[in-house]
Amino acid sequence: MRLLAPLPLGVVRALGAGLGHLLFAVARSRRRIALTNLRLCFPDWTEAERIAAARRNFVYFAQAFLDRAWLWHAKPDVVRRRLRLTGDVDALRQPGGVVIFAPHFYGMDAGGSAIMQQIARVSSTVYADQGGVLDEWMRQGRQRFGHVTPIARKAGMKPVVRALREGQLLYLLPDMDLGPDESVFVPFFGVPAATVPSVPRLAQLGHAHVVPVVTRLTPTGYDAHVHPTWTDYPTADPVADTALMNQRLEGYIRDMPDQYYWVHKRFKTRPAGSASLY
Repeated sequence: MRLLAPLPLGVVRALGAGLGHLLFAVARSRRRIALTNLRLCFPDWTEAERIAAARRNFVYFAQAFLDRAWLWHAKPDVVRRRLRLTGDVDALRQPGGVVIFAPHFYGMDAGGSAIMQQIARVSSTVYADQGGVLDEWMRQGRQRFGHVTPIARKAGMKPVVRALREGQLLYLLPDMDLGPDESVFVPFFGVPAATVPSVPRLAQLGHAHVVPVVTRLTPTGYDAHVHPTWTDYPTADPVADTALMNQRLEGYIRDMPDQYYWVHKRFKTRPAGSASLY
């Protein structure tokens, strides 16, 4: 990856496209997961449309992975030229803690780097320590810019709430299936999905604003689009707030379905008595 860092972006992207097509051909299990997710979430699409979208999805996955070479190892000015913050950027500068709702689009790491490099604020992020060289490399990469404190998920909510009350930014990616513990079932594209209600809970406990940031892979790098602060959020009902989070996420996904993390078993955890979807 260090050797890839100085290469022109077009070369890295071409390598990523080749890798993505290869993975789509050989990674049968992940291909099946992606196609199952697309069938559940886009039932009006034809099977040919789903297959084409899944193939593009694998390409974006591989390109975003190889992009981490320059994102985490190229010169800072190179990274700065390739990352754009767009939208309501001042929402990230407002006083008080800010929960950045960063859904699992493939540009999620680029979006985090763009914010940490370009917004002068102390920040935190929650991570699950998997161990190993790859995990350590990714953790170091996510701390490359700015002043970022990684908080282990196993540490619980207290250090996260403390960081928000201190006025920090919290880069949070809460839209994966993390199992039944502490999850609630709320609709996601009309399908009951186990979802951790961490966004409303942390916003309430940390007295923080919620600002969505959606990052798009582009031919020149990445655009991290800052959406306006969610007003009247959270309410006194964390389940309703989590359902609203998923509803708004659906809108972001419909805007660029090819770049969402469909290779994850989003509907792995099922309500009691329901059959597996995978």
